Amino acid sequence: MEDLLCRIKKIEYHQRLLLKMIENQNYPVYELFVKKDLSEVDAAELFSLCDELTLKLETQKEEGFVYFTPLLTEFIRLLNPKLEPKETINAFLKQNLYRSLMEELEKSFDCQ
Repeated sequence: MEDLLCRIKKIEYHQRLLLKMIENQNYPVYELFVKKDLSEVDAAELFSLCDELTLKLETQKEEGFVYFTPLLTEFIRLLNPKLEPKETINAFLKQNLYRSLMEELEKSFDCQ
């Protein structure tokens, strides 16, 4: 049992070191996942949410919508409670993930 605890502590230490290494890279979303202790399932759910909202955004744009506050509301409501909406949007923008969705969410966020 003591050996297992030592191994866990070492893994946690290595994780902190890896986080410091990636802080200067262009992976702010992954950095956010590590900092906020998200699991792989949590991350997959977030990406799935972004896929769904991207489809809704495209549909709404085709229908002539120009305001997307309801998408922001849905994003905030369904976002993992460990994550802050603005911080998450900024990380996705910096990493260039779901760019069109995140730009619209950011605009709506700034209008609130």
